[in-house]
Amino acid sequence: MKPASIPASIKDIARIAGVAHSTVSRALRNSPLVHRETVTRIQRIATEAGYRTSAAARSLVTRRSDTIGVVVTNIADPFVAGVVSGIEETADQHGFSVFLANSNAEPEREVRVARKFEERRVDGIIVTASRVGAEYVPLLSHMQVPIVLLNNQHAGQFAHSVMIANVQASLEATRHLIALGHRRIAYLGDRYGYQSDAERCAGYRQAMMDGGLPFEPLLVAHGDGKPEGAETAIADLLALPHPPTAVFCYNDMSALGAMRQIRNHGLRIPADISIVGFDDLYISQYLNPALTTVRQPMRQMGRAAMETLLQIFAGADSGHYIKAGHYIKAGHDIKVPGELIVRQSTAPPSTAPPSTTPPSTAPPSTALPKESS
Repeated sequence: MKPASIPASIKDIARIAGVAHSTVSRALRNSPLVHRETVTRIQRIATEAGYRTSAAARSLVTRRSDTIGVVVTNIADPFVAGVVSGIEETADQHGFSVFLANSNAEPEREVRVARKFEERRVDGIIVTASRVGAEYVPLLSHMQVPIVLLNNQHAGQFAHSVMIANVQASLEATRHLIALGHRRIAYLGDRYGYQSDAERCAGYRQAMMDGGLPFEPLLVAHGDGKPEGAETAIADLLALPHPPTAVFCYNDMSALGAMRQIRNHGLRIPADISIVGFDDLYISQYLNPALTTVRQPMRQMGRAAMETLLQIFAGADSGHYIKAGHYIKAGHDIKVPGELIVRQSTAPPSTAPPSTTPPSTAPPSTALPKESS
């Protein structure tokens, strides 16, 4: 038997066990063609000899690498963390490893990263918040690897995609504000949001129309999906002659910036202005006040994307593997419903319109009052 420092080969195990190489290979794969007692004996010998399966060698035989490439916009995004967690959880359960790459939300880089994954012979690719979208369709015939888009940001049909039901979720969020009695409701979007921003704004507009409220373009502002951009956008809304009493934000990060700017203007949340976010990031429940938001089931969406790949690997048609009741299915898309989570950042509007003049930073006067004559 070889020293522990030198890896044993199938040839070594076959010699020790007194069997053919093919028998060892089948036994290590738990093949039913080999008697159970022989499988147990060969696997015990392999363990004692320090045998390690070569992933590269196995892939030459199976033509699979058991790896998945995941392209994300920004690894620091809390939404991405939740999605990737769901992907990895499902991948690990089925013996797959996950490679992660950052696209920085740049379409050219996204395609470049996807091509590099193909060169590394991954079995499938999941792209989050794609800026390329339907353009993958002509690429598929050349790339020879299945791709699933998660929260595709480019309008158009794609063979396999998983998305939040943006319009319906935004309808519910805006209707919540209308039910509280708000009439001047603003939408704070993301100028880089592409499809998701358009759909969330559409849900907002539909709710306003259903509630008999006019759509006012002045009440729509766009940040950049981050707190900093939202601070500037909400300042413009608060500067209006008749500012909103409630704001529906594109995402929780935008809501975070909006809340800070609202406080800088000396206003209270929700006494003076109500705020609704979108995503239900972990931090949302710990804000002060806790944020009312639409819960986007990030882990569930990640699992759905990975399950889609698994079904593609198994050769199943995309129209036959969606579990009833779990998803809303439209064409080849999986639409995952959101859930409105009501917390303390929303309340009925106050009777008096909010004053949006920022508090003075000048020190108080120390002059004594004049004596009355």
